[in-house]
Amino acid sequence: MLRYTLKRALSLSISLAIASLVIFLVIEVAPGDPASYMLGINAQPETVAALRTELGLDVSKTQRYLNWIGGMMRGDFGMSYTYRTPVGQMIADRMWVSLPLALYALTLSTLIAFPAGIYAASRRGKPGDMAVMGATQLGVAVPNFWFAMMLVLIFAINLRWFSAGGFPGWDEGVFVSLKSLTLPAIAL
Repeated sequence: MLRYTLKRALSLSISLAIASLVIFLVIEVAPGDPASYMLGINAQPETVAALRTELGLDVSKTQRYLNWIGGMMRGDFGMSYTYRTPVGQMIADRMWVSLPLALYALTLSTLIAFPAGIYAASRRGKPGDMAVMGATQLGVAVPNFWFAMMLVLIFAINLRWFSAGGFPGWDEGVFVSLKSLTLPAIAL
C-alpha cells in the first residue's frame, strides 16, 4: 500500500510539474507585455521599465518560473496584472459563489444520475436502458457552453423563469441566490 501511495504521489508530482511548465510557457509565448498593457500605449519607456521591475518581469524566464513555483508552494499566487490585487484574495472572494455552484451542480447530477442508473440497470438491454444510455451519451457529447446558451435562451429569455445572468449575492436570500445559480448548475 505504501509503495502504491508513493508511486501515485510521484506521478502526481510529475504531472503538476509538467502542467506548471506548460502553463508558464503558454503565458510566455503570448504576445504583449503586461506592463505595457497596464500602462497603455502612451506610457513612457522608463515608466514601463519601472513597472516591469516592480512586477518582477525584468529577471530571466528561468528565475521568473522558479519564483512563480516557489510562490505557489507558499500559497502566494501573485498579483493580478489586470486588477492589481492579490490573486489569492480574488479566488477567496469568488469561492463564495463557485463552491455553492459546484455543490448545487453535484447535488442535481446525483439526484438525476442515481435514479436513472438504477432504472437503466433494472431494465438492462430494454428500451428504458437504451433511452438512459442515449441521454447519457448526448449529455457527454453536447458542449456545456452551447447547452448553457440554450438554457438561457429558453428559460431566461423566452419563458422568463430565471434571470439571464448575474448573481444578486447571498444578502438577497438563499432562495433568490439558488434560483440565480440554477441554470448554471444545470449546465454544469
